[in-house]
Amino acid sequence: MGESLWFASRAGGLVALVLLTGTFVLGLLTSGRHATVAWPRFTIALLHRNLSLLTVVFLVVHIVTAIVDGYVSIGWIDVVVPFVSGYQPFWLGLGAVAVDVLVALVVTSSLRARIRPEVWRAVHWLAYACWPVALVHGLGMGTDLWWVWVVDAVCLAAVLGALVWRARRTHPDTVARVGVR
Repeated sequence: MGESLWFASRAGGLVALVLLTGTFVLGLLTSGRHATVAWPRFTIALLHRNLSLLTVVFLVVHIVTAIVDGYVSIGWIDVVVPFVSGYQPFWLGLGAVAVDVLVALVVTSSLRARIRPEVWRAVHWLAYACWPVALVHGLGMGTDLWWVWVVDAVCLAAVLGALVWRARRTHPDTVARVGVR
């Protein structure tokens, strides 16, 4: 196996970050009620959901290959309990925090029809913490490839752009309630 597991873990983490970025941006578009003729809201919502699931797949690849690789000692407990790892406990701990938040998001989304909307919404606010924690985890674990920094910068720019768009967007329900047209 040699370096192949290490490369698979690294690639899985990077792809998971790119997909998580897309998921985050689509979530902001959905929450802002963005829609066009070509991209109606239900299409954006379905893409958001499916991209979320694909993110989980690549996150699992990232985690499993990092543990199985054995180059450094990372255990299953290190994946879910933050800051207990013997290897880079702070940076790996941030990854565990991101995993825990992502699991909470997936579980509550799977149970959305069975839980109160306020609970689902409250947990989904954690997405605003999940993405930057995942980004900082990747940066803190280190990279020696310039293009990984470019990918990280593009992800950051996409999220910041979507956040600015969302902050400037007036929610249609708010406009209707206040009577402003």
